[in-house]
Amino acid sequence: MAAPVPIGAGELDRDTAVERRSPGLYEADLPTGWSAANGALHGGYLLALLGRTLGEQLPHPHPFTITAHYLTVSRPGPALIRAETVRTGRSLSTGTASLIQRDGDGNEVERVRVLASYGDLDELPDDVRTAAKPPETPPIEQCPGPEDAPDDGLVPPMPLHQRLRLRLDPATLGWAVGQPSGKGEARGWFALADGRDPDPLALLVAVDALPPTTFEMGFTGWVPTVELTAHVRALPAPGPLRVSVVTRNLAGGFLEEDAEVWDTADRLVAQARQLARVRLG
Repeated sequence: MAAPVPIGAGELDRDTAVERRSPGLYEADLPTGWSAANGALHGGYLLALLGRTLGEQLPHPHPFTITAHYLTVSRPGPALIRAETVRTGRSLSTGTASLIQRDGDGNEVERVRVLASYGDLDELPDDVRTAAKPPETPPIEQCPGPEDAPDDGLVPPMPLHQRLRLRLDPATLGWAVGQPSGKGEARGWFALADGRDPDPLALLVAVDALPPTTFEMGFTGWVPTVELTAHVRALPAPGPLRVSVVTRNLAGGFLEEDAEVWDTADRLVAQARQLARVRLG
């Protein structure tokens, strides 16, 4: 049976809903609204889709750590998700899930595979001992969004922009006016466009939502994710999230992006690292 979508739920809830066909087998219809560059579905959305599926497969409600390997490009349309419970314990459960689509010849092709451990964020102790600090980001009203970009093709319109409310720190937007700083940084504010408050699924989108750090390093073009690991640290407070992403090493056509997500209570609620490819030519 299809998972119920809560009353008043938003687009992310609707577009990550799956229908259970048999134990461990789910069907999904992937919408065009989460498409990013080249019509490919956004990696954070796919992470949330598989994250929600595992939330239904496993006895614990929240992803603590989830790692995705993006094997082939996912496109809008029908898909299967095969999920397996690997282990269950008192505080953590672990599972895997694979997103499957069919190619033009009708053959099954695995698009994404994830391994994740789930727990209950409500049961974690509230002590915090950290040296991490929220990013110094200007107020949201002083940060432009994709709709403010010059009409020069550097920021092509994409359906994803209609699902997210992004506001980007001008200090990391030199690339948008042809003056990249050379630093591998991106910062900004993140919210869902329909006003839905953030939750762990929204955090899985947020860690991959900002423009690639390569833009500010002077490289343009698609930067496909090879692997993405997200850690969800706490249930976020209502309101927009601050996101910062940093790259320290680009070598051999690959780079890492380290992301932090902070809520309105100045808590570090999610972290992520991904490995991505970049075309240097």
